[in-house]
Amino acid sequence: MNTLLMSLIFMTMTYNMPTLPYATNALEPVISQQTIEFHYGKHLQAYVNNLNSLVPGTEFEGKSVEEIVKTAPDGAVFNNAGQVLNHKLYFTQFAPKPAHSEPVGKLAEAIVKDFGSFDNFKKEFTAASVGLFGSGWAWLSVDKSGKLVITKEANGSNPVRAGLKPLLGFDVWEHSYYLDYQNRRADHINALWSIVDWDVVGSRF
Repeated sequence: MNTLLMSLIFMTMTYNMPTLPYATNALEPVISQQTIEFHYGKHLQAYVNNLNSLVPGTEFEGKSVEEIVKTAPDGAVFNNAGQVLNHKLYFTQFAPKPAHSEPVGKLAEAIVKDFGSFDNFKKEFTAASVGLFGSGWAWLSVDKSGKLVITKEANGSNPVRAGLKPLLGFDVWEHSYYLDYQNRRADHINALWSIVDWDVVGSRF
């Protein structure tokens, strides 16, 4: 294979939808099938489509979503890449019947070390999610020293932009909960805890 052809193959990167690890109705009643179909099937699909149309011919061609989010300036490319990354992490962190109701192993130990207890962490994370003004995300991330941090990210931003590794994210854009909870964001956040797959979240640590 000649160098030119190899270069063309490398430069052509298609961003794809993440595969849901459950049926579209499996998270009910916490997240309804209708919300999954709109949130995953329409909102996320639009972000993926937009990213695939925006990136070709730019300096970001051939780069991963994570690389784009880390380096792109504010604007359309960053917004759509951020939301593709955010939603990939979001939709794959849930399970209809999680094996554990709270973290286990090294993540559990780190949460106790940095927040005092799982209950304290849960209160802080819930407060961040409920209290974020407007649209955005609350994230649990780990920094380069291994310390856990909770951040609020406006709109489509992601902690990787600040050199953090995201582990758990709650989406507080209204489209993530309005069909099921209307304006009751706190009720939605409280319900999400019952479907967090701590094995998946722990594997990101």
